[in-house]
Amino acid sequence: MRERLIGYWTMAWLGLISNIIAIPISTLIIIFVPPLKVANYTLAISLGWPAAIIGIVSSSALLAQKKWGVTLTLVSISMVIAGTGPYSIVRLVKLKEGIFGIGSFTLLTALLSVLALLYWCNPKHRRSIRP
Repeated sequence: MRERLIGYWTMAWLGLISNIIAIPISTLIIIFVPPLKVANYTLAISLGWPAAIIGIVSSSALLAQKKWGVTLTLVSISMVIAGTGPYSIVRLVKLKEGIFGIGSFTLLTALLSVLALLYWCNPKHRRSIRP
């Protein structure tokens, strides 16, 4: 008998929806946010879009209850943290955007990603899902 995991379905659906939304949002940031244009292009193409695509695949695997979906989710969330953490700090320190800028939004994304990473690191996720 499998044990019930609190928040599994909510987090899987939230991951799928947020990763689908992340691709057009990062594209809009590239087009319409003028400072650090080269950094915006570089991070979106090298980390943002691949992390979102991996996140879509991993969320779909979680919804299909595949065991490898948890591992792929950990990879995707780690990519998001690796990109948004330093990017937000640079924007907040260098551009002094204030609390309502892109830097604050990406810092919030990094912090929420850390919480999601802690949730998916629970060993119960790897034991309870059917292979």
